[in-house]
Amino acid sequence: MVIRLTSEVFEEGGSIPSKYTCDSDNISPHLRWDTLPERTISFAIVCEDPDAPEGTFTHWMIANITPDIMELPAGLKKEGKLGNGIIQGINDFGFPGYGGPCNPVRTEHRFIFKIYALDTTLNLSPGFEFADFKNALDENILDEGLLMGKYKRE
Repeated sequence: MVIRLTSEVFEEGGSIPSKYTCDSDNISPHLRWDTLPERTISFAIVCEDPDAPEGTFTHWMIANITPDIMELPAGLKKEGKLGNGIIQGINDFGFPGYGGPCNPVRTEHRFIFKIYALDTTLNLSPGFEFADFKNALDENILDEGLLMGKYKRE
């Protein structure tokens, strides 16, 4: 089974509107998923740019989303701790929460939003680092899905 991850603001393989990038409001996009695998205790999401010049760049990590939540609204706060036990990690820009596409001018990059259904709540603190996030995911993934959007700075 694969989780289908979608957004109201861009389609799979489509362009991410500038509102969700460093060229404008730099807010997190709306995300929705349609699958709740059996035994799911929490969801986690990561957004990465695999086309970044220095290697994969992490734009967002959010964890401990309870299974009664099947979508995130646009514009989540850039804080380590949100309501309902949801936490966010430090992105590669150096702050907690979402940091939108900010690739070099006249280059198009892919931005991969990946969701994980987990059989546990991740034992992480608000403001966690990517290495700790990746280690916490290991052996706890029940299912996953992804949504890819593109952004080209003019």
